[in-house]
Amino acid sequence: MSQGPRSGLAAVSSALLAMSRHLEVRDVLKTIVASARELLDAQYAALGVPDDHGGFAQFVVDGVSDEQWKAIGPLPRQHGILAAMLKDAKVERLADVRKDPRFGGWPSAHPDMSDFLGLPIRDGDEVIGALFLANKNCPKEYGGCGFTADDEELLAILAQHAAIALTNARLYERSRELTIAEERSRLAHELHDAVSQKLFSLRLTAQAATALVDRDPARAKGELHQVAALAAEAADELRAAVVELRPAALDEDGLVATLRTQIQVLDRAHSARVTFAGRGVKALPAAQEEALLRVAQEALHNALRHSGAEHVDVTLDRRGAGAVLRVTDDGRGFDPRTVRRAGRHLGLVSMRDRASGVGGTLTVESEPDKGTTIEMEVPGG
Repeated sequence: MSQGPRSGLAAVSSALLAMSRHLEVRDVLKTIVASARELLDAQYAALGVPDDHGGFAQFVVDGVSDEQWKAIGPLPRQHGILAAMLKDAKVERLADVRKDPRFGGWPSAHPDMSDFLGLPIRDGDEVIGALFLANKNCPKEYGGCGFTADDEELLAILAQHAAIALTNARLYERSRELTIAEERSRLAHELHDAVSQKLFSLRLTAQAATALVDRDPARAKGELHQVAALAAEAADELRAAVVELRPAALDEDGLVATLRTQIQVLDRAHSARVTFAGRGVKALPAAQEEALLRVAQEALHNALRHSGAEHVDVTLDRRGAGAVLRVTDDGRGFDPRTVRRAGRHLGLVSMRDRASGVGGTLTVESEPDKGTTIEMEVPGG
């Protein structure tokens, strides 16, 4: 504010606009904290969202490096100054937080803090967060508090808009959850009405064919043809339903980020080392991205559940306007011809169907004791 009314108003406007651009709760919290620290020219800023167990469900900081944050340790509890802001719902402006009788319980790796300004974020009568700043970047004559009454007023305005932005983000996430639940319920009804009826007909037709095999082979053959037709129709119905279940992460994060996240989870969950590298891949048509993701998931399932592999490497590279996915493991491998003759497919049929369905190709290279490589290429848009 010391830079003049015009620059001060511009800064406030920029902060409020930044908060309104985000719909994810975590992004909103990070924007609030960064905006508050920049607006009031403080060294540190933090925002905690309380849980129902005396701790914080979320706690976002700005001005602290990743290394410092790791050294600090677990999220803080609702004690001392933080508890006062949450329970008493009032502003705390202190010349030196270390001299306050409520100060205590700060980890040894916590940055040193002196002047302090904190206040609750409220949605009506509910306190939904605690926002605080420390160590204002300005001269502190005679050890006085670096934060002023003007700073307090400005932070209060920011907190009011932060409450709106945070509430809107929560409502957005909740509405998205409800939409997903409603969509799953709708698909369940469709599957029940369409697929289950065809499967019931398929069962009756198969039973009729079984009864006719000995006394009327010609009719039995006709019934078996009907079984095949019903099975194909059921498969089409299932495929149509699955197409509607495009993973939400693909729409939000894209194929590369979605694959990276899922593979990081698999790497932690399995004894095998699972790695991923994505190089130069641009956004692809939605159907192609989903097909690549599904094939990668199927290939990873086979490698981690059946191959005994110690290493599984996944790569996604740009090739012309399209992309090529490669899943390689050092497991026991197999003879693809033997697998086909034995009636076992390891998901290869569905993977080939997914690839061909988006104009792509799928190749499988494997030998006993020499691992497996599954490669899928799509041409792009």
